[in-house]
Amino acid sequence: MTSLTDREYWSNYWKNYEFKKLPDKELFGKHIKKLQDAKSFIEIGGFPGEIAAYFNKKFGIEVSILDFYIDKTLVNKVEQFYGIAENTIQCIESDFFVFQSGLRYDLVFSYGFIEHFEDTCDVLMRHVGLLSENGRLLAIIPNFRGINGFVQYLFDRETLQAHNLKSMVIPKLRKILIDAGLENIDVSYSKTPMIWLEPKPGTSKLLRGIIKLISYSLKLFPIPCRLLSPYIIIFAENKALKT
Repeated sequence: MTSLTDREYWSNYWKNYEFKKLPDKELFGKHIKKLQDAKSFIEIGGFPGEIAAYFNKKFGIEVSILDFYIDKTLVNKVEQFYGIAENTIQCIESDFFVFQSGLRYDLVFSYGFIEHFEDTCDVLMRHVGLLSENGRLLAIIPNFRGINGFVQYLFDRETLQAHNLKSMVIPKLRKILIDAGLENIDVSYSKTPMIWLEPKPGTSKLLRGIIKLISYSLKLFPIPCRLLSPYIIIFAENKALKT
C-alpha cells in the first residue's frame, strides 16, 4: 500500500499537537444516535486517542486505537484531559495493512486516515473487514477539493501533498460501500464551513489568526457543498452480512 506519509512525518506532527475540544456536533451529530448501543470501538490511525476517549466517556464502551506510531505517554495525557481512567484506551501499535485479528468491532472509525493512501478502495475495505455483524462504519476525511484545499495550497503545500485528493470524491466513496454490500449508506459533506492551518513551527501566528477569523466568518454560510465543507462524513451499516 502506497502511503503519502511516514513515521517522521507523524512524529513531527504530534510534537506540535494541541489539545482542543472536538467539534463533536459537526462530526457525529447526524449519526450519534445510531452509535450509542455499540459495545466495542476501534479507531484506525487513532493515536493519540481523543476520539476513543470521547466515545468511552459518552457511552462507556470499550475502546481501542490502532496506529503504527503510538506514544503511550501522550495517550495517558488524553485520558487525563477527558477525565477517564489511565489505560482505558487499549493501544495496538501495528501497521494497519499487516494487522490481523479475530476480533470484530461494533463501531469501526477513522478520522483523517483514509486520504493518506493512494488506494482508497483497499483502505475502506480493510475498515469493512473489522466490522462485527450489524457493525457500523463511521469515517471522516477532510475535503481539500474546495476552499480549504486552496488555503493549504497557498500556505502549507507539505500538508496538502500528504493527502490523496482523489479519495475525496463522494460518488466514488459511495460506490465502494455499495459494492461491499453495506446498507444505510450516507456519504455527505459536513454542514458548517471551516478552514485551518496546522500548528507547525514557523507558521505565522498572525496568519493563523487571520485564517481563524475567516473561518468564523464562513460559518455564516452553513451550506454543505464541495466548496465550503471541511469534511466528508462516511456512514454505513453491516446489516447486509447478518445471518
